[in-house]
Amino acid sequence: MQLKRVTLALHFVRLGLPLGLILLAVGLSLSTRNLEAYNQSPYPLPTTLRFHQRIALPPEASGLIDQARIPVEFKLLRGETVADVFEKLGLGGVEARQATNALSERLNLRRLKAGNQYSAFFNPDSTLESFELTLEGTGRVAMTRTSRAGQGDSGWQVDWRPFERTVRMRALRGTVDGSMDTSIRKAGGPAGLSFHMANVLQWDLDFTRDLKKGDQFEILYEEVLLEGEPHAVGSVYALVYNDSRNRRHEAYRYGDSGTYYDGEGRPLRKMFLRSPLRYSRITSVFTTRRFHPILKAYRPHLGVDYGAPVGTPVQVTANGVVTFNGWDRGGGNVVKVRHAGGFVTDYLHLSRFAKGLRPGVRVQQGDIIAFTGSTGLSSGPHLDYRVQQNGRWIDPLTLKSVRDEPIPSSQLASFHSWKNEILASLQRGTLSPNLRMPGAAKGPETVLAVQDAVLDQAAGQLAR
Repeated sequence: MQLKRVTLALHFVRLGLPLGLILLAVGLSLSTRNLEAYNQSPYPLPTTLRFHQRIALPPEASGLIDQARIPVEFKLLRGETVADVFEKLGLGGVEARQATNALSERLNLRRLKAGNQYSAFFNPDSTLESFELTLEGTGRVAMTRTSRAGQGDSGWQVDWRPFERTVRMRALRGTVDGSMDTSIRKAGGPAGLSFHMANVLQWDLDFTRDLKKGDQFEILYEEVLLEGEPHAVGSVYALVYNDSRNRRHEAYRYGDSGTYYDGEGRPLRKMFLRSPLRYSRITSVFTTRRFHPILKAYRPHLGVDYGAPVGTPVQVTANGVVTFNGWDRGGGNVVKVRHAGGFVTDYLHLSRFAKGLRPGVRVQQGDIIAFTGSTGLSSGPHLDYRVQQNGRWIDPLTLKSVRDEPIPSSQLASFHSWKNEILASLQRGTLSPNLRMPGAAKGPETVLAVQDAVLDQAAGQLAR
């Protein structure tokens, strides 16, 4: 009996050992093939530092936004509900319903209409801190997140604030010293002005990497007053930025469409934005040879990495059509958009996609298409942004943008006359009675109110 057991055991060993070795070989082969696939993929990334406000923004831009309140400003779209807005701002389904219910207790949501302006303010960890919704001519609703006593969750404090709204024109001049936001404050302007300046010059200046100490700026803009106190920034009508390379960037708003042109009447808008994120820090650049810490080999990195907290809105850099959104191996959640001229842009490692995004959907430059994350082969939250032209990867930072159509030659004389009237109004300190500001905000009062010293400096700089 004992001999039979030993014989049977040896028989199983003879059969099992080859089978085990075969399974081991198959496993090693699959692992090797997967590793090789990742090695050949353009998606593997270097180690990315976890987001922190101090390292996510460069010294030149670290104060561009308020460290405790990051502004995002939008207008309510046609057919968009308040719940849609809260989801766009990063609240989950339950949180969005709670915020909507809190707002409905103080405001009849049927009064809302397309075009109503709202502002959101985020904590450094990208969670929504407060929300303000303005109803034209009547008042605004201010919502602030509050912790509920004795509970682990949070609620919302909602205040209705009726107001008397007035608008005045202001001129401001300053020098960049450490950060744009701090520089604007030193010059006597509001913190939110830097956000509007970045929007105006978004095709020519990347406010996360191009600002340098000593740069000079001059700006003419609307200041919105509630009950006589500064509340918000309206439209920007003239902006001049002189950088450290002695390059002069000019922007003048002309026409009812709100389009900005340079001093020669050429549009500032170009085919591509400089960056898919409003505020972030470049953590890795485009290169054909970089040591990969995971694969332990030198290989290309065919995009630009932007460090940003999870949930940061990602905007498409040009008009186009979505060709793919979903899981793409090492890239994690990916969106791909096809543009004119044989261009394709890729957005990698996303946490989630914008509502309604799917292949075939047309998107406009600046639309929010997704939110940053750390999916796929990623060691920290960031966005990997990539560009192809006719199937060839190109460096997004050196992308040559194509301008929109310029002002027709038949209207150039009118444009230069309007621009000169702005400069003359600055020099006089009063608006010319014949000057109509295109698309100016309506209000009981529209005046040019500037301190004498600021006016003299701005007039001298803008008139150069």
